[in-house]
Amino acid sequence: MIQEFKKVWKPYTIGLLWLLGLLWPLMGIHPDGTLSFANTFEVWLYIAVGLTICLLLYLMNKSGSLEIVSTPLGNIRQSLFAKASQKVPTWVWLGILLVVALAYPQFTGRYAQDVATNVLIYICLGLGLNIVIGLAGMLDLGYIAFYGVGAYTYALLNLHYGMSFWICLPFAATLALVAGCIIGYPTLRMRGDYLAIVTLGFGEIVRILLNNWMELTNGPNGLLGVKAPSILIPSFEGGFSFEMFYLKKLHYLYYIALALAIITMISVRNLNFSRIGRAWESIREDETAAELMGVNTFMLKLLAYAMGALFAGLAGAFFCARMRFVSPESFTFLESAMVLSMVVLGGMGSIPGVMLGAAALIVLPEVFREFETYRMLVFGMSMVVMMLFRPAGLIPAKRMGKRGEEEEG
Repeated sequence: MIQEFKKVWKPYTIGLLWLLGLLWPLMGIHPDGTLSFANTFEVWLYIAVGLTICLLLYLMNKSGSLEIVSTPLGNIRQSLFAKASQKVPTWVWLGILLVVALAYPQFTGRYAQDVATNVLIYICLGLGLNIVIGLAGMLDLGYIAFYGVGAYTYALLNLHYGMSFWICLPFAATLALVAGCIIGYPTLRMRGDYLAIVTLGFGEIVRILLNNWMELTNGPNGLLGVKAPSILIPSFEGGFSFEMFYLKKLHYLYYIALALAIITMISVRNLNFSRIGRAWESIREDETAAELMGVNTFMLKLLAYAMGALFAGLAGAFFCARMRFVSPESFTFLESAMVLSMVVLGGMGSIPGVMLGAAALIVLPEVFREFETYRMLVFGMSMVVMMLFRPAGLIPAKRMGKRGEEEEG
């Protein structure tokens, strides 16, 4: 442990000094122009002590000093999980989770329902990107462009043609899929960093197109007046007829988002355990070897890109229907980075991991909202600690290896 600490104490000290330099402008410069240092140093000292304790625990765990405690606890945890999985089938746990999800709006307020709806939207986005990154092994930095295509498809069809949400949903998914094929066809022959740069460029091209095409998208002003999802309900006033009922309340929108998330989970799981999913994984592990074994790598990579775009289009259509407004500012690179972080944090290729990653990245900033100015700093530190202790993700995929390029590097 002492040797490990000697290796990290210099960068650790420099990091703490950088943290002090970042904290002082936030806490030491006051609106009236006065300066102070004592409060900043006190907060920094608390953070430094907490981080030092975490670092020592991490180094002790890495050196094996905590095996006396961690090994029995790990054995107890594994035995408990094994007994629970043997006595209670998986479908029972899934049924309990579904019942909790269905009952959630009945026991929570508007704020909690709004946060949960956001989580479900990002679960759809994360699972779609997980096909591209986690299964097929392609780094996509412009994924949010397909989210925007789905949102604008619903907005334009609803405003200009009066089409309902349910009719527009397959159109949004199809157009996003077509956009994925158009963008993917010339780019997927590249690999690694080159692919990431090109996808980032295409994502920005789509955002700039939405921002500048005034005749179609109304540019930066966005499109206002989009209708919420609606259903026909029977009415008996003056005879029997059907009446249009708009699902504007948050708990109605939550249930629609839950249905889309469940459809996405089932679809991605079936793709994962199909022959196509196995082929994607072979491409992820070693594309050259997969091609030599007869896998049509280009077409399967294009299919992965298109399928990821399809689920982003579904999420985008719901996002537009929920907000009843859409503008290019909702589809920036930071959104792509956010979805990518969910996939990496949760565990690439792992469906439960992506779901947990989406929940963590949406819920944790709300939990830290009480810290006001410092909540994003606390949030970032929490993410660093998570990735230090779980570098493969919160719930790593069971079938995950290394690509040939990584072995050579």
